[in-house]
Amino acid sequence: MSISKKIINKSIDLSFIYFLCILTLCLWGMVVMYSSSYHEANIHNLPHYYYLQQQFKFFVLAIFVSIIVRFINFKIITIFIYPLIVVSIICMLLTLYSPYGVSILGAKRWLEIGPIPSFQPSEIVKVSTILFIAKYYSKENHPDYIPLIIVLINASLILLQKDYSTTVLYLLTSFLMLLVCGCDFKKLFIIGLFLLIPALYAILAEPFRIKRIVSFLNPSLDPNGINYQINNSLLAIKRGGLFGVGLGNAIYKLGKLPEVQNDFIFSNLVEETGFFGVIVTLAIFYLVFRIGYTMSVKLFSSDKMKSYICFGISSSLSLQLIINVMVVTALLPPTGIPLPFLSQGGTNLFFTIIETSIIYKIIVELQTLERDINKSSGEMKNILIEGEEYSINNISKINIETDFVNYLKDIN
Repeated sequence: MSISKKIINKSIDLSFIYFLCILTLCLWGMVVMYSSSYHEANIHNLPHYYYLQQQFKFFVLAIFVSIIVRFINFKIITIFIYPLIVVSIICMLLTLYSPYGVSILGAKRWLEIGPIPSFQPSEIVKVSTILFIAKYYSKENHPDYIPLIIVLINASLILLQKDYSTTVLYLLTSFLMLLVCGCDFKKLFIIGLFLLIPALYAILAEPFRIKRIVSFLNPSLDPNGINYQINNSLLAIKRGGLFGVGLGNAIYKLGKLPEVQNDFIFSNLVEETGFFGVIVTLAIFYLVFRIGYTMSVKLFSSDKMKSYICFGISSSLSLQLIINVMVVTALLPPTGIPLPFLSQGGTNLFFTIIETSIIYKIIVELQTLERDINKSSGEMKNILIEGEEYSINNISKINIETDFVNYLKDIN
């Protein structure tokens, strides 16, 4: 089998596997979320399927938008990247300083405008920043101060919403992208040191945050208070054993683990499906991230913007997964970062599906390009380039993803 055919077969496998993994995580997330949330719905005198129904609405909307993303030209997407970053900042300002901002438990993180379901603009900020940095650094002669200013403005707005965990996640993802895109490490290091001041202030300004950190360092402190959720999370994980107690049979979701359908849904997953269920779930996540990073590496020399997009989205989702799992296993203090695809939260699910649909679009477009090259290679036995004859076997060794196609266009 020729090199080109091997690459094409690999791309077909990647696109199919990636789609299958995303669909599996979405459907599995619905099952796990319903199992975790029906008791909470009953407590609030809501239909047992209430949280599932809310999640499903965002799922359907995300599928509809993903289909649009799949079939529109990628150039159209790039046209809207810069306006999107402006829209995301406006939405953040509206959340903080307009009547449309919804305050829950003292934090204004949601925006509700007319018939549109309430959503978290910080999710728009995360994806728009990834796209912005990717597009910005795909061009030559790019001063670092512009993306740095954008990142700091958005981080400040998220911080003003008292969403400290999302601020940390946003900065980690942005700094990783900036570093990979070639931003000066010294600048990032200096900014990181500068951000320590507001970070320390955010911790010390709220007594409960100090107590949370102290309790994290000393789990035996206040076991029925601030450590209650973490301790019960560990007990639920322990109860799951190797194969779990079965879907719907968990007991810690019955009041012992408050809001289990949100940030601590991983604990319920372990209790009901056990070590085996968790390994399968994490293996699917691993495939999603592995394919995303593989595409990033593969496209780096031919299409930097798409390469950076794959890296940024994969990094954002993998960081969410890592932080969430570390929290519920008492390796990090409670943060409030949801588990992608599984945790209850329509906005997070919506943008997670949109982000992965962008990567899927990139995979399919590369697959189509490689198939066209393979087809044209099969029709030609030899080609004359600048007076020299090249066989198809030699041509297949060229970077067939982009370089050879562009070369053919130039000479034609």
